[in-house]
Amino acid sequence: MKAKALLEIAKEFGAPLYVYDAEKIASQFKRLSGAFEGVGNLRLNYAAKALSNVSVLRFMNHLGAGLDTVSIQEVKLGLMAGFQPESIIFTPNGVSLEEIEEASALGVQINIDNLSILEQFGSKYPNVPVCIRINPHVMAGGNSNISVGHIDSKFGISIHQIPHLLRIVELTQMKINGIHMHTGSDILDIDVFLYASEILFETAKNFKELEFIDFGSGFKVPYKSGDIETNIEELGKKLTTRFNQFCEEYGKELTLAFEPGKFLVSQAGYFLAKVNVVKQTTSTVFASVDSGFNHLIRPMLYGASHEIINISNPDGKERYYSVVGYICETDTFGSNRRINEISEGDILCFKNAGAYCFTMASNYNSRYRPAEVLWHDGKAHLIRKRETFDDILHNQVDVQGLFETPTAKVIAK
Repeated sequence: MKAKALLEIAKEFGAPLYVYDAEKIASQFKRLSGAFEGVGNLRLNYAAKALSNVSVLRFMNHLGAGLDTVSIQEVKLGLMAGFQPESIIFTPNGVSLEEIEEASALGVQINIDNLSILEQFGSKYPNVPVCIRINPHVMAGGNSNISVGHIDSKFGISIHQIPHLLRIVELTQMKINGIHMHTGSDILDIDVFLYASEILFETAKNFKELEFIDFGSGFKVPYKSGDIETNIEELGKKLTTRFNQFCEEYGKELTLAFEPGKFLVSQAGYFLAKVNVVKQTTSTVFASVDSGFNHLIRPMLYGASHEIINISNPDGKERYYSVVGYICETDTFGSNRRINEISEGDILCFKNAGAYCFTMASNYNSRYRPAEVLWHDGKAHLIRKRETFDDILHNQVDVQGLFETPTAKVIAK
């Protein structure tokens, strides 16, 4: 999106504000689909946790995506957004049997990642098809905080536990219709990902009634000019060849599934914040904005680097700024960044703000969460209202009368 359009949106809806470009989401979906056009049956299950606004989910459904969910609430959001139950896969971690039963009752595909729940669910519902999440013990992600395929990960059933897994399946006579893995985010080394895929293929041979194999996702997108990213086209070519070969060996045409989240929405998102004050210290020039890690926590939590541009002064002379927030904590978005000269009242734009940004927002410091806008067909559509003080109090219970009113004498102390 162009700076002029973003400025107009900020004027109309205020700041801070999240803006999502539907055209970019669609082009990413088309790019990923095209990379695997040689696969007979391909399913792209959008990872709702990346950006779960119901209007964005409706758009994903419109594009033809399935839905990857990790909570019963995301399942219900998906159904509300128009997804058919059979196009939703439920891949939770560490949840109760009761939550899995609730999701199963809604008709969605269940994906189980631990032996305890697998045995309990299989014993009670042997006729309900289940997918199994495998931990291949391969780290394909680029950050230890977002790589989930390593040996100490809480996610998935270890490949070393396959004999135990097979015994549970045999004893319960449960139906296994899918095998799944997810190695982590920011995948750069395609060969490592393909190596993990071979482990999944080998595991799949143990099950005779599979319908799909889910390879997870975690494809890296560029966060700045010249940044490296996952070569989707090369991965598509290599994995397509290997997948089709496996289907021949297996004797059945299976569905190849992915669960892209960041790949589809990260670059489509923009976070707009207004500069409250420019503060010069002895060594640093701070640009403090009307936001903080209550709205965008990734730079502080993951060390994520979001490109920051001054859309109010795109042609101004570049200077060095540390962009910080208004939270009563250290909430630095970027240190010593070269940004076009900033003045108080300017609108700064944080790029790659579509994935794991608003969905991780909070009301810390009793601040309001921002509004969200979807840019579609050249028009801005409000898809979430800005919160108000009533929203802060909505579920609080004020126990008036429980405490005595302080006397003037106590107050004086």
